[in-house]
Amino acid sequence: MAVDRLESEVVVVGAGPVGLMLAGELRLGGADVVVLDERAGPTTQSRASTLHARTMELLDARGLLGALGAPPCEMRGHFGGLPLDLSLPSSHPGQWKVPQTRTEQLLGDWAAGLGARLRRRHTVRAVRAGPAGVEVVAAGPGGPVRVRARYLAACDGEHSTVRRLMGAAFVGQQAGRELLRADVAGLDIAERRFERLPAGLAIAARRADGVTRVMVHEFGVPARARSREPEFDEVCDVWKRVTGEDISAGHPRWVNSFGDACRLLESYRHGRVLFAGDAAHQQMPIGGQALNLGLADAANLGWKLAAVARGRAPQSLLDSYHSERHPVGRRVLDNIRTQAQLLLGGAESDCLRALLGELLAKDDVRRHLAAMVAGLDVRHAVGPGTHPLLGARLPHLRLTVDQQQVDSAELLRGGRGVLLALHPRAAELRAVAAPWQDRVTWVAARCTGPAAGARPESDALLVRPDGHIAWARPGQETSLREALTNWFGAPLPAPGTHPLPATSPAFGE
Repeated sequence: MAVDRLESEVVVVGAGPVGLMLAGELRLGGADVVVLDERAGPTTQSRASTLHARTMELLDARGLLGALGAPPCEMRGHFGGLPLDLSLPSSHPGQWKVPQTRTEQLLGDWAAGLGARLRRRHTVRAVRAGPAGVEVVAAGPGGPVRVRARYLAACDGEHSTVRRLMGAAFVGQQAGRELLRADVAGLDIAERRFERLPAGLAIAARRADGVTRVMVHEFGVPARARSREPEFDEVCDVWKRVTGEDISAGHPRWVNSFGDACRLLESYRHGRVLFAGDAAHQQMPIGGQALNLGLADAANLGWKLAAVARGRAPQSLLDSYHSERHPVGRRVLDNIRTQAQLLLGGAESDCLRALLGELLAKDDVRRHLAAMVAGLDVRHAVGPGTHPLLGARLPHLRLTVDQQQVDSAELLRGGRGVLLALHPRAAELRAVAAPWQDRVTWVAARCTGPAAGARPESDALLVRPDGHIAWARPGQETSLREALTNWFGAPLPAPGTHPLPATSPAFGE
């Protein structure tokens, strides 16, 4: 049988939301991308249905919110089932209710529109990684397929085939408790928001289409070893034991279970193979954090991997993916384990719930936990300095650029770095940044107001394509030239010979 042979700069395994977002980010950075997925088509299951504030900011930075429409937004989230107000300084505070089917369609259309090549019904059978590249062997609908690429990004979920084939250490604990979950049509039951009953935990929420999502856990019952998803009859039995209600007359659209397993890859990078999303971390999907964590992985990795694959930056830039995202993953897993105990623990958790309920009445505690859940508190170690925004995401600002009013998210639409000059005295930095004109855009702007959050106390900010601030003046000990080299690679061979593509200054008085 003939073998189909493909070549690409990057091969992405997995066409879920994380893999598709990564494919789009890679294409935005100019890298050639092939995506392999074993499914015949996009998911038809709603699964993860919550997008948090930071994810919405990332989608806004890529101009994708218009296509998403106007999904419902709830300002009330939770921490371990305890109500949590998600009001925070952000362009999109709250939790946005978007079915995974819609998220996947949005990101798939975006990636395909940018030129990503998606191959469905391709099951990975072997991975060979060497110092010069990788080769993936897959079983396709027409026979064997070999894909040669410079790098491989594994986004193939918590049961990652690539992770297994690579023998990557995935450390942590297996599930001890589980929740049963079902989307059911034809139910007429009261809505329940994390109702703790003597026998267990029950949740019921009706969607706009009339389908009710039910979730249930029976206290003290350990997670079962499963080779397939549970039957609806099991969900009905447990629901009745916990609530006393009979839901067996409903029509199940989807049934699954998930446990409180908690695992993290020891390294997100294995040479030329990198892991993102659930392939890198396994956690209980409490409050939608699992999906949002994975999408942030893709945003962090995409521009870096594109720059390295295209030869614009050294391979060492990829080490920052692990050093930045691994601590974030560990912290999210820790907060999810805490929430799992609050949710699934029996009477022994009541005193902890009572104490945390008292603490949540204090606004600084509420804001701390809300920022953690929403992904807004992430601050990377990008270099020495004292500026409060250094390593954090660019706040949502209203700017005047070239006599036009823009939001700060619009500056990132092209997937390039941005050197944002906020004061006339920063004009001399344009000449410093000119040798990086192919990777960094100079923007002279006047800050007309903080759309959400505090006005930055800075005359210039170097913003990475993922929206995190890599250099700020004053308060940064690293020089701008050094920061540009660290994050965007070597300068052009003849620095200063061409003007940096830019907007004209618009500082006003």
